[in-house]
Amino acid sequence: MKATGGVKVIYNNKRANFDYELLERFEAGLVLTGTEIKSIRGNHVSLQRSYVQPNGDELWLLEANISPYEHGNRENHEPTRPRKLLLHRREINRILTQLAQKGLTVVPTRLYLKGGRAKVEVALARGKRKVDKREDIARRDADRQVERALREKYR
Repeated sequence: MKATGGVKVIYNNKRANFDYELLERFEAGLVLTGTEIKSIRGNHVSLQRSYVQPNGDELWLLEANISPYEHGNRENHEPTRPRKLLLHRREINRILTQLAQKGLTVVPTRLYLKGGRAKVEVALARGKRKVDKREDIARRDADRQVERALREKYR
């Protein structure tokens, strides 16, 4: 049976958009065990405090919480174990050279299923200052007020 090519978003890390200025995004595969993919398909995932760290010439996803599979046995997985990211060599080299610059980091932005396989979108990011966050909040509030005014006008 062939899997469809549709994308089902499992987890969207909204906090990453708020805390970081996302510069460039990459799609990465994950090295998972059988019970991990079952938990992901059941939406038992959190990327809230997770981050990506280089180890040699590889990238690893750390602190991503994939809950233990409820129907698993004693071979169930550790919820926050490090997971290797699968990227093309040129993408890894590009990320590693960018990380050498001061102030850049790699954060996971969303986890999704694509063609039956778990993928994580990671972004090269620069941390926002408090002033930038306040500007984003003010801009969002202004947009909401404009939308509200337009809805009231055209009722």
